[in-house]
Amino acid sequence: MTVRTTASLPPRGLPGLDPRFSRLLQVPSSDGSGQAHTWHHLDNLEALEAQGVEPVGTILCVHGNPTWSYLWRSLLSRAADDAAAGRPAWRVIAVDQLEMGFSERTGTARTLATRVADLGDFTRALGLAGSVITLGHDWGGVVSLGWAVDHPDDLAGIALLNTAIHQDPTERIPAPLRLALRRQVLERATVQTPAFLEITLSLAHPPLDPATKDAYRAPYLGAHRRGGIGGFVADIPVDASHESHTELERIAAALRTTSVPTLMLWGPRDPIFGDRYLDDLLERMPHADVHRFEGAGHLIAEDVDYAAAVLGWLAAAPGAPTGPPADPDIFADYQPLWHYLEEFHNSPLPAIVEMAPPGSSEPRTVSWSLLARRVDEIAAGLRVIGVRHGDRVSLLVPPGADLTALLYACVRIGAVVVVADAGLGLRGLTRAVRGARPDVIIGQPKGLAAAAALGWPGRRISTARLPESARRTLGVVHAIADLVDLGAAELAAGSALPVPPRPGDTAAVLFTSGSTGPAKGVVYTHAQLSAIRFALAGQYGVGPGTGLVAGFAPFALLGPALGTRSATPDMDVTQPATLTATAVADAVAAVDGTVVFLSPAAIANVVATSSALSVSDRAALFGVRTFLSAGAPVSERLLSAASELMPGATAHTPYGMTEGLLMTDITLDGIRAAAMDAAASSDARGGVCVGLPTATTTVRISALDADGVASGEPLATAHVTGEIVVSAPHVKDHYDRLWITDSASRAGTGAGRWHRTGDVGHLDAAGRLWVEGRLPHIISSPHGIITPVGPEQRIESVDSVARAAVVGVGPAGIQQVVAIVETVPPAKRVSVADPALAARLRSAAAMPIAGVLVVPRLPTDIRHNSKIDRTALAAWATGVLAGGRMTRP
Repeated sequence: MTVRTTASLPPRGLPGLDPRFSRLLQVPSSDGSGQAHTWHHLDNLEALEAQGVEPVGTILCVHGNPTWSYLWRSLLSRAADDAAAGRPAWRVIAVDQLEMGFSERTGTARTLATRVADLGDFTRALGLAGSVITLGHDWGGVVSLGWAVDHPDDLAGIALLNTAIHQDPTERIPAPLRLALRRQVLERATVQTPAFLEITLSLAHPPLDPATKDAYRAPYLGAHRRGGIGGFVADIPVDASHESHTELERIAAALRTTSVPTLMLWGPRDPIFGDRYLDDLLERMPHADVHRFEGAGHLIAEDVDYAAAVLGWLAAAPGAPTGPPADPDIFADYQPLWHYLEEFHNSPLPAIVEMAPPGSSEPRTVSWSLLARRVDEIAAGLRVIGVRHGDRVSLLVPPGADLTALLYACVRIGAVVVVADAGLGLRGLTRAVRGARPDVIIGQPKGLAAAAALGWPGRRISTARLPESARRTLGVVHAIADLVDLGAAELAAGSALPVPPRPGDTAAVLFTSGSTGPAKGVVYTHAQLSAIRFALAGQYGVGPGTGLVAGFAPFALLGPALGTRSATPDMDVTQPATLTATAVADAVAAVDGTVVFLSPAAIANVVATSSALSVSDRAALFGVRTFLSAGAPVSERLLSAASELMPGATAHTPYGMTEGLLMTDITLDGIRAAAMDAAASSDARGGVCVGLPTATTTVRISALDADGVASGEPLATAHVTGEIVVSAPHVKDHYDRLWITDSASRAGTGAGRWHRTGDVGHLDAAGRLWVEGRLPHIISSPHGIITPVGPEQRIESVDSVARAAVVGVGPAGIQQVVAIVETVPPAKRVSVADPALAARLRSAAAMPIAGVLVVPRLPTDIRHNSKIDRTALAAWATGVLAGGRMTRP
């Protein structure tokens, strides 16, 4: 049903919409008809003029279907507020496309080409020219891109929310659109009833409030107002025969030559415009800055603060390099990860010892010559099946020889390795793999079954050959053995591996543990991975001839890069706390280990199971010379207990993170000396001393202000608590598809390669770094800012307390401290601490504590089994203390 209806202004009182912004504009059509149509649009120009400011440019916003300019209300208001605050003034214009919103209903069906021409007519009538940033969502994204490629002289940048510019003919269009396009459904679902509109409004996360839903419904009250909704759906070019297909392909092709700064903000929960459409856009505009908002969906403009993101991007001088500058020293010392594989190509000496190889109860030794040959064969095999430089390969393979060979084969041909370990859990793995969008997934049947069931992207390769029925079910195209055979035949025929990747090329995407939010993909170049190797070798003297036992997968993978013979103890990598002392001793004996690396959670169980060690086990451990533990703070007591098992070793606890694996280092003796110095200085802040910066690392502190914000210039001033900021050649390149997060991690750091860690701490007079907690976990109390680690340490000094977490409940500025503890022996249920225990804890903490709760076990992350999510605990404690159920956190 298409009925001509005049344009009008929206009703007053719509939430969030300033009525001052609404305008009507008569626009002559360029189609030769001599007609003119009236558009409703929002424009904040008068508000800017009233402030006496000159716009630096214009953001031209185009809504999709079935929304209207109301979608952009927060951007108009935010831009006006920014101008009033003295920040750059951006004019924001948000149109209601013809047949939509409160613009005129012309009674004419509009194709994509018509809508692109319409928008050009509108900007011509408005007199808009120069320094225009287009911003579009849904099919408005396509229309905005059409305007962008047609107005190159006026175009200053492109910004997009979930949209699509190309439909792969080999893939089906999204199911909701297939349903809506059915002839018997389209008119009824889009025009005769508000079904399509209502379904769209249901896609917000969290759900829209009733008043906001009503605002979106306001221009579409009645079938005579909804003809444009149906027309938009009908105009989706599902194949080459559709009349709008040619225009869509024209715009898509033109984007390849568009080099203006570009921003893409994406909601991965969108059932319409999913990540495959983001991939296509990035293939056309690889220079774009991208941020995926985990948890956001199709109505991303309602799900997240997109306005702050867009204006922040514009303020950050779009078009400037987004990553840190290249460090020339990295390239000067560059040595590829596979260097020792080439050097020891013919060596029969052991490179890897698998303590629990698949399908065997006995350890398996892999020589350097076998490992080097297998890496070459897999690399050549990957090339045969079409894997090329820059392709992403997700490795869902447990630590061992297979994972090692796969990783080095991938990096040798320039493929980008995606590593998201099983410690993330199935939900975390799904987010990580979908976010990284690998071209290939290599995994065990269990992992591939999850990939098939959950729709993870990428061709699938299995670790073992499977029966044909299983291959079909899991969508497996090859097995590792197939790659080996294909590669061996290719090399035997005289083919050579491709030219090695360059030092600045991307080598890997390594995911964080997810202990402080959704796991983030950390991007490393070949040069930065090489710098990690140099940092470890220089700090600990690890190199050819060293026996390395790594109970933490990332370090096990670096064994061949360091030239060591390495072993991973028999353990479940998803549960490091299950590692036993005997398993460590067996691994040490297998490689004549002199260096042992264990996670803090693993150490606790190794110490707890040490009574099972035999005389020969203890003899093997006596030969260890360097013992390291990192990934979370390690107490002096625990490190000391572990050192007793390896009495010939110097115990180290390096500080680092996925974004920079080795930033500082301290020995057990250093920890004791630091504690004595702190006691002598009467420094009550506490914290975990993680030592001095390593040879290539610089550490600074960005001081906290009264609100707990790290706003200070990063400095090396002693005894100032703030965010820990680090710089080193082996610090990450950037976060993957997380432009906002990446920008925040470098904000205010100046020139060079810096990273804001999110950790809070201070430097002492000797230059040692003390970690006091995480930024999100600081407590803003009436008495000032409190960092959690110091009070937790003092509470844990009480003999009946095994572990403690200190959190703040209540509004910022007046938060009250709550202590949550595990006791010895463990409690069987959650409870309020008895008065005697609470009194002892308050005395030990030496600060006001509003409440003390006892729990059987504090929740920790999966990878380390030791990092406590204090943010989640604070929310739980708030509920319990407000009278909620005493459920386990």
